[in-house]
Amino acid sequence: MRTVETLVGGEWVASGEWIDVQDPADLRAPAFRVPALSPEDVTRAYDRAQEGFALWKRTTPVERGVVLHQAARLLRERAPEIAADIATENGKTFAEARGETLKAADFLEYYAGLVGRGGYGTLLHDVRPDTRTSAQQEPLGVVLAITPWNDPLITPARKLAPALAAGNSAVLKPATETPVSALHLARALHDAGLPAGVLNVVTGQTSLISEALLGDARIAAVTFTGGNAVGAHLRERFAIRNIRFQGELGGKNASVVLADADLAKAARTVVAAAFGQAGQRCTATSRVIVQRDAYLEFTRLLLAEVAALRTGPGLAEGMTMGPLSSPRQRDGVLAAIEGAVKQGATVVAGGARADEGPRAHGCFVQPTVLADVTPAMDIWREEVFGPVLVLRAVDTFDEAVEAVNDSVFGLAAAVFTTDLRAAHRFADEAECGQIAVNLTTPGWDVHHPFGGFRDSGSAFKEQGTEALRFYTRVKTVAIHFGA
Repeated sequence: MRTVETLVGGEWVASGEWIDVQDPADLRAPAFRVPALSPEDVTRAYDRAQEGFALWKRTTPVERGVVLHQAARLLRERAPEIAADIATENGKTFAEARGETLKAADFLEYYAGLVGRGGYGTLLHDVRPDTRTSAQQEPLGVVLAITPWNDPLITPARKLAPALAAGNSAVLKPATETPVSALHLARALHDAGLPAGVLNVVTGQTSLISEALLGDARIAAVTFTGGNAVGAHLRERFAIRNIRFQGELGGKNASVVLADADLAKAARTVVAAAFGQAGQRCTATSRVIVQRDAYLEFTRLLLAEVAALRTGPGLAEGMTMGPLSSPRQRDGVLAAIEGAVKQGATVVAGGARADEGPRAHGCFVQPTVLADVTPAMDIWREEVFGPVLVLRAVDTFDEAVEAVNDSVFGLAAAVFTTDLRAAHRFADEAECGQIAVNLTTPGWDVHHPFGGFRDSGSAFKEQGTEALRFYTRVKTVAIHFGA
């Protein structure tokens, strides 16, 4: 077991109490331990963040960009070590973890260039003579970032890169299950020269420190990725205090396969979208709606692709799907499958634990495909967040779009077709924030605005130039220079 300290006020600190971090591929012994900070430690983190903001907001965007560029370089240099730790504490494969590390570096580089070489503001016409008016962006202050366990490095990078580039300071609360990945990001930023206090990482048991974390009067904005129940609680709590809130929440993402599609490509792509990271992605495909004329052939091709997946420890050679992140997550997925079968669904692949050989001590679930699924079933509507894919046949394009939109969520959707008119109609009519044609529902580049509609998120998008809208406020200045 390796001890990893956390970053508060520019110093790497320990504590009197510790949290064990498990390897979901092998639960027999903890892999890491991190400090369990106290409420007083959290308040000190906000003290340091306030001090850091006073310095960082006066640092030029070009200088901020230099720090972010350097941190990105360090992430790339350290990618093998970081990826091994991500795979260990999260369970994803080494290839997935390495890809996550490199994409985290992409976020830092993108926002470093965007603010470091971008404009200061906008000059505006003014009807008053001898008056020059401008609108300029400025940082908000101390940002609280609460991040999940499923993308433990990318998600902090997606939030911190624009927040820091814009001149804010931050208090980061990573998921208790996967704090080491976020601490690698903090280490890279610290080693790159980020001033003390600009980033502070709070590790600890959420139930013990939540009031200190959420109740501090110095919070200017909160960005959260996680479940809908927690997101709704946070939204209500911060709305009363007029604190800006960004939520990236759940999804029940659908892929539509029309009869004219390249069915082999569609099957390969859907399997990648559904079972990458063991289905533990907010953008993972979990519903497949197939035009009836293609249903049998597509299902045959899909099941062949699923059978080729190799499930095992993420650091083992050749694995294509790792474990679920925790025993609780594994048991919840298995319960969802059992409930679907009781309601009439048919298991056509998987459906049980994978616990043979090297998987005996981990949180492995077989990649699962369910057929005979109807809109009345819970599995059609509720987010499972695991390697579970459900199939449903429809007759027409209009029925397919109606099925996609038959959800409280609206994050991502895809259509597979060779008909350009159908592709454009789908983009217009599917009520989701992210639309793909002949592509996976996950996989959006750092400069693509990202976020969902309905219960999948808030009005503020992440990624791209849109992200900076959340982390900045606009000040309009009029200067009269006449007599």
